[in-house]
Amino acid sequence: MPALNLLRYGDASPSLASAPRAAQPGHALIGRLTLGRDAWLGAGSVIRADGHDVTAGDGLQLGRGASVHIAHAVYPTVIGDHVTVGVNAVVHACTVHDGAVIEEDCVILDGSVVAAGVVLEAGSVVFPRSALSANTLYAGKPAKPVRTLSDDEIAARRAALRARNDAASPTWHEWREPPPAVDPTAFIANSAMLRGRVIAAAKSSVWYGCRLDALAGEIAIGARSNVQDNSVLTAAAGGIRIGVDATIGHNVRLDDCTIGDRCLIGIGSHVVAGTVAQDDSFLAAGAVTTPGQVLESGWLWGGAPARKLAPLDERKKALVLGTIVTYCQYADDLAQAQAERAAAAAGA
Repeated sequence: MPALNLLRYGDASPSLASAPRAAQPGHALIGRLTLGRDAWLGAGSVIRADGHDVTAGDGLQLGRGASVHIAHAVYPTVIGDHVTVGVNAVVHACTVHDGAVIEEDCVILDGSVVAAGVVLEAGSVVFPRSALSANTLYAGKPAKPVRTLSDDEIAARRAALRARNDAASPTWHEWREPPPAVDPTAFIANSAMLRGRVIAAAKSSVWYGCRLDALAGEIAIGARSNVQDNSVLTAAAGGIRIGVDATIGHNVRLDDCTIGDRCLIGIGSHVVAGTVAQDDSFLAAGAVTTPGQVLESGWLWGGAPARKLAPLDERKKALVLGTIVTYCQYADDLAQAQAERAAAAAGA
């Protein structure tokens, strides 16, 4: 097992009841985290407790590239005992009770409460402030109840997901050296992987578990923009352009595309090749664009395929700018913590 990637945030460092049962390469445990016994951390899995607390009970299993985060100063994340989270799933600023099964590519959003024994089917999205009933199968975007589950069915789904997590590759990319076009004030997380022609402007940030592959085309990230944990950006000949003050949420996939200024690309969404997100456009969590689609400025887009949902109000626009300020502060604090960790490792 590799050395644990533990990072303080401010005065808080992760507190672990015991060493994890497994901690595969590329994982990261950050800040105000309290983690129970016998955790299993897949390659690239991330628990970030910077702007609020994360508390997780015994027997947590996080699949490859899973992300756990909070909502800054608004919602913590609370996870019960024996919760299983699948590959590329996101648990964000919510409460998940004992024995829940969160399958691959799921997203649970802010303020939601997932009761004990819930099974969330692969690819589902739990919309903000939802309440999911115990011992029930949920599916869809938004997640809706399908049927009640017996204890035996829940146990079987949990065992099957844990087997799939176990079978996922335990390796992680080794694209360790940031390209020379990264501004010295940009923050690159210590488990992020960058290769090729990546340009990161002043005060931009690329977070834990991200993979930016610019061997075949350029990836350019504008000033103060952030690419959040476990997002995957893969450039071909057309390249990827991200404007200034933009947010790319957790576990997003970007193919060749253009993201304008002050855009928000929601958690777990997929922006396919040829998409243009005009300035001040939002793409909702779990959405999927179509090739060549233009996301018109001033609108919230969502669904698969993505469609117009509602005009943006000033509150939503302010949310993006507030996120930029928060992420610049996160980056400053964690850059210092990473430097201290690297210095300690060098002196060991």
